Amino acid sequence: MRAPPQLARFGAAAIEFANIILTTGDAPLGVTPREVVWTHRNTTLYRYRSTARIHAVPVLLVFALINRPAIFDLQPGNSFVEFLLGEGFDVFLVDWGEPEECDDDMGLEAFVLDELHWAVRETLRASGSEELTMLGWCIGGTLVAIYAALEGGPVRNLILLTTPIDATGSRYARWVARDSFDPLGVTDAHPAVPGELIDFANKLLKPVTNYWSTYRKLWEDVYAGRDRRASYQAMARWVADNPRFPGRAFREWTTWMYKDNALVRGRIRLRGRRVDLARIEQNLLVITAGADHIAPREGTIAILGLVRSADVTHFDRPGGHIGLMIGSAARSGIWPDIAAWLEQRSSR
Repeated sequence: MRAPPQLARFGAAAIEFANIILTTGDAPLGVTPREVVWTHRNTTLYRYRSTARIHAVPVLLVFALINRPAIFDLQPGNSFVEFLLGEGFDVFLVDWGEPEECDDDMGLEAFVLDELHWAVRETLRASGSEELTMLGWCIGGTLVAIYAALEGGPVRNLILLTTPIDATGSRYARWVARDSFDPLGVTDAHPAVPGELIDFANKLLKPVTNYWSTYRKLWEDVYAGRDRRASYQAMARWVADNPRFPGRAFREWTTWMYKDNALVRGRIRLRGRRVDLARIEQNLLVITAGADHIAPREGTIAILGLVRSADVTHFDRPGGHIGLMIGSAARSGIWPDIAAWLEQRSSR
C-alpha cells in the first residue's frame, strides 16, 4: 500500500528541513575577492578592487561591533559589496575581528580615534584619493558619525544606515537605562561580553519572529518545494556569528547611549574632545527602516536637526534593521538609490 502523497511529501520535506538546519554552519559567506590592506590589534582593513572603477572617491564600509561585516558581502547575487563594485566604486571594509578578554581595555575612543582613524588613513593611501565616503551601519554608523564630528576632514560623504543616535523611547533604553541594570557588573563577570549573550538579548526584542516565525517560514517554503537553502543558510550563519564586545566599550556604549543619551546631548568626550554632531558638515545620507526595532526611525533621524551639512538626504524604506539591505528587494530598491546618491557626489 502506497503512502498518501501528502505523507510522502512531509517525509521528504522533513529530511530537507533538517539538512538545511544542520549544515548551516558550512554556508559560504563573504566570497567576493579581496586583499588585506592593513591590520592592527584585531582590526583588519580589506580592499575590494573594482575592475571598472569610474568614481574617484572610494567607499569605506563600517559595521557594528556585535556582528560580522560579512553582511555587506553575504553571498553572490546578494552582496552590497559586489553591487558597488559593479557600479564602479572602489570598496574598502573594516573588520573589527574577534576581541579576546585581554582586549577589555578597548573603549569607544580606541575604536574611533585609533582603529577607524588609521583605517581611513590607509584607505586614502591605498586608493590614492584625498577624500572618501564612509558608510556606517548600526553601531558602525554611530562610530563613523562620531569620527566625522571629531576628525571629519577627509570624509566627503557620510552615509548612516539604521544608526542609533537618540535613544529616547527605544526598547534598549527601556532595558538598560534602568538603575537595576549595571554594565560594570556585566563586565566584571565577562571582561569581553560574549556575543551569544548580546545575541540572546537582541532576539528577545522580537522573540516570536526569532524563535518561531523564521523556522515556520523555512518549513513552509521547503514543504512547498521552494528552494531557500542558500539564502536561509547564509543569513542564519551570519546571525549566529557574534564576536565578543570588549568590556570597556560595552560599558561606555550602554551608559552613554542608553542610560545618559549623551550623544545627542553633546556630553561624550573622547580623549578630552567633546563629540559635537554640529561639527558634521559632510554630504549626509540618512537611511531608516520602517520596521526597525533595533534603531527606530525616530532615534536615527534625530541627527538631521543636529548637523551643519548643507547637503542632507533622508531615505525611509520598508523593512527591518538588517532586512532593509538584504535580498532582491534591496538590490532593485535601496542599493540603486544609494549608488545614485553616491555617483553625484564622488567625482574629483
